[in-house]
Amino acid sequence: MKPFILHQEDFMPWSAGVRKEWVLTNGIGGYAGSSVTGAHSRHHHGYLIASFHPPVERYVLLSKINESITVRNETFDLTAEQYQTPEGTTAYTEGIRYLTSFCYDGTVHFRYDAGDISMTKNLAFVHGKNTIAIGYEITNRGEQAVLQLTPLFNYRVHSDGGHADTMDFTASANRNEITLSPASNTNVQLRLYTGGGTISSSPVLYVRNTQLQKELDVEADALNDSFTPYQISYEIPAHSTLRISVIGTIEEEYPLDAFAVMDAEMARFAGLEQQAGYQDDLAVTLTIAADHFLAYRQSTGLTTVLAGLPWFTDWGRDTMIALTGLALSTGRYREAQEILTTFAQYVRNGLVPNMFPDEGSAPLYNTADASMWYFYSVDKYLSYTGGSSDYDFVKETIYPRLKEIIDAYAHGTDFSIYMEEDGLIHAGSGLDQVTWMDVRVGDWVATPRHGKPVEINALWYNALKVMEELATRFGDDSSHYREMAERTKDSFCRKFWNEEDGCLYDVVDGDIGDPTLRPNQIYAVSLPHRMLNAEREKQVVDKVYDKLYAGTGLRSLSPDDPEYHPTYEGCLDKRDHAYHQGTSWGFLLGGFITAYVHVYGNSPDILKKANAMLDPVREHLWQGCIGSVAEIFDGDAPHTSRGCYAQAWSVGEILRAYTEDILWNQEGTE
Repeated sequence: MKPFILHQEDFMPWSAGVRKEWVLTNGIGGYAGSSVTGAHSRHHHGYLIASFHPPVERYVLLSKINESITVRNETFDLTAEQYQTPEGTTAYTEGIRYLTSFCYDGTVHFRYDAGDISMTKNLAFVHGKNTIAIGYEITNRGEQAVLQLTPLFNYRVHSDGGHADTMDFTASANRNEITLSPASNTNVQLRLYTGGGTISSSPVLYVRNTQLQKELDVEADALNDSFTPYQISYEIPAHSTLRISVIGTIEEEYPLDAFAVMDAEMARFAGLEQQAGYQDDLAVTLTIAADHFLAYRQSTGLTTVLAGLPWFTDWGRDTMIALTGLALSTGRYREAQEILTTFAQYVRNGLVPNMFPDEGSAPLYNTADASMWYFYSVDKYLSYTGGSSDYDFVKETIYPRLKEIIDAYAHGTDFSIYMEEDGLIHAGSGLDQVTWMDVRVGDWVATPRHGKPVEINALWYNALKVMEELATRFGDDSSHYREMAERTKDSFCRKFWNEEDGCLYDVVDGDIGDPTLRPNQIYAVSLPHRMLNAEREKQVVDKVYDKLYAGTGLRSLSPDDPEYHPTYEGCLDKRDHAYHQGTSWGFLLGGFITAYVHVYGNSPDILKKANAMLDPVREHLWQGCIGSVAEIFDGDAPHTSRGCYAQAWSVGEILRAYTEDILWNQEGTE
């Protein structure tokens, strides 16, 4: 992957630099992340956020390590942090002035220059372990100096703040290792290997009132405290170079060489790039970004997909939409098979789980589209693999679940999901929100879409056609599925077309269509099996492009609508009002690109235009979470990224559309 290198001008002013973030993951739900300045800006920031029950039960353990360098009587404090003063005002440490560059290449590198000393701080995970490696490379061009590290510890759920009055640890240190155990969970032992140096008691037991800008932005509790029982000092001889390895872990065994860990991760990334087979910068970057979301689930022993970083776990809808890009476009077919198997095990009453909660309790099933997207993912899996063993796998493991889903939708299942006499699927009633536009606060439903949502029925038709093909392949009677599909198509084309606006209704309830202009109709054009004629498909694409395309995604509501919210900001209540009422969504860009190329063709000129539509994404890779794509963006320019800083279906769908609809077609026209 081509490295993302930011320089000091990219960190300034403070308000800009602190909003640019990075993330590393360990493949089991654990992660590390912060801003590119080194200052934490949200509760979900830390160097070792471990997953106790992969991929859930995530706790901040090692918050960060602060550094200072002393030469004679002059100390260079490299700490970058925002904090609240005793008077209640906001203040900043000045370490950012020594930070000369930040680099993300799959691992993370901070370069500092202070006096005659240059230091690079490198971070990488041991893949598959709750172990973070921090390696320091130091060049001293002057006289003897001392490097002092101050590790900040915590024990808290990753979404919560830490407060000194609730911190109770047993702490000890020997020559090369600091050990901490929280009183509230003595089964956890955090080890910090120091690689030498002199460990001494810290003059301050707590770092208090760190102020987190991202939490301030959403009007949440923005203060955090950390436990700092020890400091570690290292002598830096005059005119010398040296390396120092620091390892934070909860594992019983761990490596002692941080740089070997980094080399192993870089080799793993090189293997992922080779497996995917792309030379293009955007495709390679998104291939590495995709790796962040593929995680081991302990309960099944198989791969699953984390819907978004830093807070989402595995969601059925998000997984099935993202799977093609994350696992198939990247050549990770084994992981794709495991993901399909994982969700097959949890089908209940014809429903694929909506989500697996973070605390590891029973999955929730309140979704109408996850099961429909499951058919799409299975079909895509076979189109990428297509060997006899792949069909055997689907026939044995997946096909019975697909028949169960079709039967449940046809005869009715939970959450008012059932097929009406016209062959279309009804979904939701009362307070149940079962489409992806699912915000509900108490008894208030932000976007009630009860009835027959357009994307559910586009997906239903696609599922019936997939089922018809599989039944034929496996020697079953396919006529039932074919007849259902024909009835669905006839009803859809008659009832969903909005002649006045030249596009599709968003929801049909009975025979009444909701003309609210939303992006959901794009799937009637982008899915493999479609119902509209070519003229109407083009009208849909043109309407969506004209009113909803927003560079990094599609708006969830037309700006012409009086309910349109141009920005997604403020407290949760304000954000919930905007979430599906104008906010732009990155994942929708994938379906739009596919639909655009489908209706306009794959001539070099059209592919050039489609490729240019992704230029805002290329720019975003430098602005939000470096090298990844956020969940959502403001509907209005400059389309500031919001929500999860890295989202599985945003990365997956953009990668899928870019490779399938642009790169592959470009190769075909050369």
